[in-house]
Amino acid sequence: MKFAVRYLKNTYYPLNVPDTITLFDGQMVLVRTEKGEEALKAFVVNSQIEQIWNKSKQKPEALNIIRVLSQRDLQTLDDIKKEEVEAFFKCQALVKQHKLVMNLVQCRITFDRKKITFYYTAPERVDFRALLKDLTQTFTRVRIDLRHIGVRDETSILEGVGLCGQPFCCSSFLRKFATINVKLAKDQGMPIAPGKISGTCGRLLCCLTYEYSNYIDAAKGMPPIGSSVMTADGLGKVCYLQFMSGKVAVKLEDGKTKEFDKTDIEMVDADVNVEIDTPVINNYVEDDGSNIDIKQLEDDRNSSTGNI
Repeated sequence: MKFAVRYLKNTYYPLNVPDTITLFDGQMVLVRTEKGEEALKAFVVNSQIEQIWNKSKQKPEALNIIRVLSQRDLQTLDDIKKEEVEAFFKCQALVKQHKLVMNLVQCRITFDRKKITFYYTAPERVDFRALLKDLTQTFTRVRIDLRHIGVRDETSILEGVGLCGQPFCCSSFLRKFATINVKLAKDQGMPIAPGKISGTCGRLLCCLTYEYSNYIDAAKGMPPIGSSVMTADGLGKVCYLQFMSGKVAVKLEDGKTKEFDKTDIEMVDADVNVEIDTPVINNYVEDDGSNIDIKQLEDDRNSSTGNI
């Protein structure tokens, strides 16, 4: 039976379990990682995933199990969790004392208490030499690591539920962050409003890329908005498009608006005396009363560092 643990970026890593250790699904185990000894939960790997791993050349490197956590180890783990909270607030106080422009996100301490890692976000490079000096005096005989991460990384660490009601993609299955711009939302006919197209991280929703290729395929053969077309009911102008259904809304010369299948209309080179309104979905919409620069939503600087 194969086992794995969920580790960095919510990736499952295979476990090397020696014959001398009896392991069950859901047990907490002590694992040796590149960061030190860490307590993680073991999961049984189903046969389908095992087959994929056996064939894959890019599967994560297996981690070595040290032992199954005892009751005493579990108590130690609880103590470490409390120490992480205390260390977080101590570091946060020092950040304020040094007036550094950085947002402390999380503190993690390895099970062997040999390393403490502070994750933070910052808009620009931070000179934390003085902070590090104070931290070494506060936390003695332990290695201190200050890690700058992006706002997308921050969201993936803290976890949560998105607008769709599902756990954040970055906290569940998403491994790499794609470059996303507002054009993706416009091409899919979405309202260009911060509250509609941005996530908790303050950047554009990662899911804007998931179905984009489908919209591009569906848009083939669609006439541009504002173009003159001939329909079964006469001449008119295209006023909006329904990509997924293949429907085209046309405002006719009599002022009525009707929907036609894209295969039932034909673009013509004619001057149709019809005025159409630009669809709201193509305009910037201020839906929450705040003054947000839409370009900030697609700013990839420091959005993700891969430094987790």
